[in-house]
Amino acid sequence: MADQPAAPAATAHATPQAGGQRGGNRGGNQRGGRRDDRRNQAPEAPKEFEEVVINIDRVARVVKGGRRFRFKALVVVGNRKNKVGVGVAKGADVQSAITKATDVAKKHLVTIPVVNQTIPHEAEIKLSGARVLIKPAAPGTGIIAGGVVRSVIGVTGIRNMLSKSLGSTNKVNIAYATVEALGGLVPRSQWLTTDTAAKKPAATADKAAPAKKPAAKKEAK
Repeated sequence: MADQPAAPAATAHATPQAGGQRGGNRGGNQRGGRRDDRRNQAPEAPKEFEEVVINIDRVARVVKGGRRFRFKALVVVGNRKNKVGVGVAKGADVQSAITKATDVAKKHLVTIPVVNQTIPHEAEIKLSGARVLIKPAAPGTGIIAGGVVRSVIGVTGIRNMLSKSLGSTNKVNIAYATVEALGGLVPRSQWLTTDTAAKKPAATADKAAPAKKPAAKKEAK
């Protein structure tokens, strides 16, 4: 009679241990799986183009029920070599506006003839009310520019350049004027002065040859 009450107590004591082991095993397996997943994640591929947000404005449109607010983003993209582009777009929120502007900029890329980390010649572009002047600089000068022009040049392969922004201070016009000035640069191999300089010696030789003929005839007489 004394042994019968002891059996249920032993059974009740053994049951929590079994449940605790199951719970411990489950928790350990779950945590181990999460750590393995994080370690096995493949590294992200480097981006081809670098994106820089120059300016974000909040714009409003008046409708029948009131005013509708949206965001306008000005973004410049470049590959830090010889390609750069600028895009402007609007969106319901900031992130969507930046994404749309980036896509627009990538569709309107221009190629820059970079020579020794500077531009081949100076250029001045007037777009709407903005006027931008860019000039080549010697090695070690750096990028002498400010505001929007510096942001645009920063994503290119140019490291030495002088610039001046004149006229309007509208950031969109300045950005587009800078990109147009960079896209209009001509490589040294395509300059007209190099072709004329090569042709000058031949032209002078042809002109000098007939001048000797009359002198030779006079001596013969």
